[in-house]
Amino acid sequence: MERRLFTSESVTEGHPDKVCDQIADAILDDVLSKDNKARCAIEVCCTTGMVFVFGEMTTTHYSDIPKIVRGVIKDIGYNSSEMGFDSQTCAVSTSIDEQSPDICHGVNNASDKENNAEEEGLGAGDQGMMFGYACRETESLMPLPITLAHAVTQRLTYVRKNGIIPYIRPDGKSQVTVEYVDGKPVRVDAVVVSTQHDPHDLEELRKDILEKVIKEAIPSELIDENTKFFINPAGNFVLGGPAADSGLTGRKIIVDTYGGYCPHGGGAFSGKDPTKVDRSAAYMARYICKNLVAAGAADRVQIQVAYAIGKAHPVSILIDSFGTGVVSDEKLAEIVRKVFDLRPRAIIKSLGLDAPVYRKACNYGHFGRDGLPWEKTNKVEEIKSLLQSNL
Repeated sequence: MERRLFTSESVTEGHPDKVCDQIADAILDDVLSKDNKARCAIEVCCTTGMVFVFGEMTTTHYSDIPKIVRGVIKDIGYNSSEMGFDSQTCAVSTSIDEQSPDICHGVNNASDKENNAEEEGLGAGDQGMMFGYACRETESLMPLPITLAHAVTQRLTYVRKNGIIPYIRPDGKSQVTVEYVDGKPVRVDAVVVSTQHDPHDLEELRKDILEKVIKEAIPSELIDENTKFFINPAGNFVLGGPAADSGLTGRKIIVDTYGGYCPHGGGAFSGKDPTKVDRSAAYMARYICKNLVAAGAADRVQIQVAYAIGKAHPVSILIDSFGTGVVSDEKLAEIVRKVFDLRPRAIIKSLGLDAPVYRKACNYGHFGRDGLPWEKTNKVEEIKSLLQSNL
């Protein structure tokens, strides 16, 4: 038997980088709610008592950025000066310019336009490659390690906001190591949790996190007598959030996607409108892979799609089913081209990405959660029909 260990991590919504992601996407949602053709590339950084919002925005809508920033920070739970970060008193600075006219022209007038169809007119907002992935390890068709890591951080936030463990604070992380035997997940080998907290007895905290967080988040059948637990392994974690470590948008791209289980093109998501294909095409890539696996085309599938700035059509599409496909990877790629339109305008229309859907996707992974448009499996029957004709 071949045994191996794989580890993925997650962070809570109070992690400094996630604070910045949420602010960026809250601003984007506010703009799109009034101007669905707006162009945004919003970056945020935060540190002790300060938030700086900068980037590009071209829109007809005025956003009250300081109000949005303070609202997000309050929602997260940073509402006391004792934490070193307070929604009511933190400074908010902005530096926003319009999108570059050169980029704007290239995006609005795709250079590979072949006809007058609306889908042909919008070019990719940047070059780059994006990856999608799906597998049968979980009901959500996501890898098990990242699914469990997110479950732990979601539970951390739940017990904090519902007073089940009232003395923990917003910042926190989890890490879950899964043991695989012959490619199948069989058990959890290790769990790491670090959570910010009020001054408190460390041993009581460790007991509460084990019983009320870890054992509630991870199925009991995956835990055995050899599973290792590391809870606040460095000791006290009183000072956290932006007061302990500066935050920046786009620094949790592996947490946001597949936990390192497949390659990543390098592009971050938060703050970017859907003409930026490093966001919209990554969502479409997940949508494609999930539908392929749900249709029985493969047990595990990965797609890479690449774009050139100002071009509507992708420059390449690559499918890898890791030997699990019911037809060849070349035929799977043919099916993808027939079922899914990968031009930016078509992606935006098919997934409804010109609506304010982004902040709710920001925490605990952009993939694998119900209610997100790229998690639909509404192409299964069409894929099955094409599979039958290719068998």
